[in-house]
Amino acid sequence: MLEFDDAQRQLAQGAAAPTRSTRVPLHQAPGLVLATDIAATLDLPPADNSAMDGYALRYEDYAAAGGAHRALPVQQIVYAGQAPAAQAPGQLTRLFTGSLMPAGADTVVMQEDTRVVGDGVEILAEPKPGQHVRLRGEDVSAGQPLLAAGTRLEAAHVALLASQGIAEVTVHPAVRVGILTTGDELVTPGEPRSSHQIYNSNGVMLAALVNGMGARATHVLHARDDEASLQAALRTLTDECDLVLSVGGVSVGDKDLVKPALESLGGTLALWKVRMKPGKPVAMAHVGGKPIVCLPGNPVSAYAVFTVLVTPLLRRMQGRTEIFPQVSYLTLRTPKPRHDAREEFLRVKRVVNAGSVGELQVFDRQSSGVMSSLPWATGLARIPAGVPVYDGEKVAYYDFRHWQA
Repeated sequence: MLEFDDAQRQLAQGAAAPTRSTRVPLHQAPGLVLATDIAATLDLPPADNSAMDGYALRYEDYAAAGGAHRALPVQQIVYAGQAPAAQAPGQLTRLFTGSLMPAGADTVVMQEDTRVVGDGVEILAEPKPGQHVRLRGEDVSAGQPLLAAGTRLEAAHVALLASQGIAEVTVHPAVRVGILTTGDELVTPGEPRSSHQIYNSNGVMLAALVNGMGARATHVLHARDDEASLQAALRTLTDECDLVLSVGGVSVGDKDLVKPALESLGGTLALWKVRMKPGKPVAMAHVGGKPIVCLPGNPVSAYAVFTVLVTPLLRRMQGRTEIFPQVSYLTLRTPKPRHDAREEFLRVKRVVNAGSVGELQVFDRQSSGVMSSLPWATGLARIPAGVPVYDGEKVAYYDFRHWQA
């Protein structure tokens, strides 16, 4: 069997980084990966403006007036989006959050620290010079690096780009992923089921995981347990997809026919059996230069293998800079010692108590057939092979929020 870390590294190098790129409108960019660096083209904010509803003044006028409790006249009212006149000495400008600062004004007194008195406004609390003013370029300066190639774009990124007036970006196209489930015992959800059959949950599960990473599940096919059916499905997927994920049929049973079907198409297995639990039967091949990753048929095992072994490969194919997300080390809470000859990935939930970074609770049933553990869990706790781990020890934690994103 191949050690887990070796399998993870080899799978991550199972395909080349992308070379194709395309231009897309900004609203279509979330989930895709930048193909080029982007630098700022203008200062943010583009001009000095007020951070508060209140009154702008020249601080020297406040000091010259002898401090607080002297009413100053209001020269003008400026709303956001209007251009103010220059600040007259000894007067105030009424403005609002986002209003441009008048030329010459350098300080804003917020509305709560003022009182209208007759035709003027009295300042009730001593301001600090320059307070409540957003200076031009204090957030972003024109010319500075904004986003780097390899960044997976999310809402925050496109907001920043839009603030620069950018309407289109150059990205790598979404990776097209084909999913193949196998097995005569599987029935499509919604169809009648006999007592000897089970519903196929792997197809929709993997499609959701793929799409959640910003790739695109373009085909979800099912093949019966015969080599001709498998060959036809694999041929379609390798012709029309960039990456193929097959589920089941890679163990040692009489109907585990994926391996010979791949070999008949010219594929050669690069991996075979990983020292991990769940998920030992894992294989990788290439057909026509395209990677095919063969996952175990059990949905829990397929879920775990996709999370920790397949996602680095998918990130590489997307062109991302970060291939391996962060791994945390948190305290494991377990009623019994954990010990296995293989690396074990326990389904756990991170629970944060007051003043702590969190502890990991173990789902009470760790059989690979317990699907109810998947929506309960927030991640996987890695238990080293051959080493007993006791309650209260720290273990590696693979958070789904990071490893499935």
